[in-house]
Amino acid sequence: MTDRFRGTGTAIVTPFYKEGSIDFKSFEKLIDYQISNGIDYLVFLGTTGESVTLSPEERNAVVRFATEVVGSRVPVVIGIGGSNTRAVARTIRQTDFDGVDAVLSVSPYYNKPQPKGIYAHYREIASVCPVPVIIYNVPGRTASNIDAGTTLDIAAGLPNVIGVKEASKDLEQCARIIKDKPAGFLVISGSDELTLPFMALGGNGVISVAANALPAEFSAMVNHCLDNRFERARSVHLRIFDIIQAIYAEGSPSGVKALLSNMGLCRNVVRLPLVKVSKSLNLHLAKLIGQLEQNPVSEK
Repeated sequence: MTDRFRGTGTAIVTPFYKEGSIDFKSFEKLIDYQISNGIDYLVFLGTTGESVTLSPEERNAVVRFATEVVGSRVPVVIGIGGSNTRAVARTIRQTDFDGVDAVLSVSPYYNKPQPKGIYAHYREIASVCPVPVIIYNVPGRTASNIDAGTTLDIAAGLPNVIGVKEASKDLEQCARIIKDKPAGFLVISGSDELTLPFMALGGNGVISVAANALPAEFSAMVNHCLDNRFERARSVHLRIFDIIQAIYAEGSPSGVKALLSNMGLCRNVVRLPLVKVSKSLNLHLAKLIGQLEQNPVSEK
């Protein structure tokens, strides 16, 4: 099971029409673009998918649509998380998991639980979830870090939790988890810009925002890392580094949606409280992707 989530996963955006409804036509085009360019699995209803702005009906529609379009081509992961453990468990019980291969569950935000509370939160989720769970540590958004010891306790004590998406940007913490984790427990980068050094430590891949626009490039870099071809991986990483930085300059997913719009893959529309990136950044992104398209990254 865990081998299915090694490599490159894309935390996919949710495309919208100008008036704000979900643009399923562009959604299908974007899904096909990801799969045809070599990503290993897709993550729906994450932060990048603006899941907190979707109604329950829209979330269900996204899952139904995603599983239908993806079929059996790649594994599907959906985001189910929050600060109310009972509500998260209830959502899991009410979800149709047909065609869904795993859940990505963000650590509770706002209420800033202690390590014992974080462990108990995931114990409850794992006990009711019919598919494997990947925990998501992103203290920049949650204001609460899952420290290495807590992650290792979860890895050892909750068999249905198969990995962690680590977006703490703390490579020392990541190294501790990688060093002491049980065999088979996945440690996945949640920081595009740190994926190369993360994988040099022994990480298993990435769940990427930038891969929405750069699936072939990210897949090439990650595959080089998995095959210990780090000189080639570094070459790819440095080629796309300016784009990675630019898409985060004014917030995510505003930046990657602007880039996708420049590429003709979806409209540049986000839901409030997010807003579009500035015209200057949009022009900069258009310039960067144009330069990359003129001289694409070699997969060899």
